[in-house]
Amino acid sequence: MTDATNATTDTPPDHLSNDPRSKFHDAAALERGIGIRFNGVERNNVEEYCISEGWVRMAAGRALDRRGQPMTMKFKGTVEAWFLDTANETPAD
Repeated sequence: MTDATNATTDTPPDHLSNDPRSKFHDAAALERGIGIRFNGVERNNVEEYCISEGWVRMAAGRALDRRGQPMTMKFKGTVEAWFLDTANETPAD
């Protein structure tokens, strides 16, 4: 049963957002670090992604909206996500 638990913790969420106001925000997952590959290119400016629907939201330059949040654009394509920090659990002896 612990193998199934480890398998689910090593898979990043299907939909994740950096915005704390979003219902898809997961602070625990973001603390581990998420790597994103969009259409075969690793990206580090992704604000939100959805693997099953195949899209990412990326910052559009340095522009900010009226609330001070980055302006984003939605791009469709192939999305791959992985955790940068692996969840290594050491057994207690």
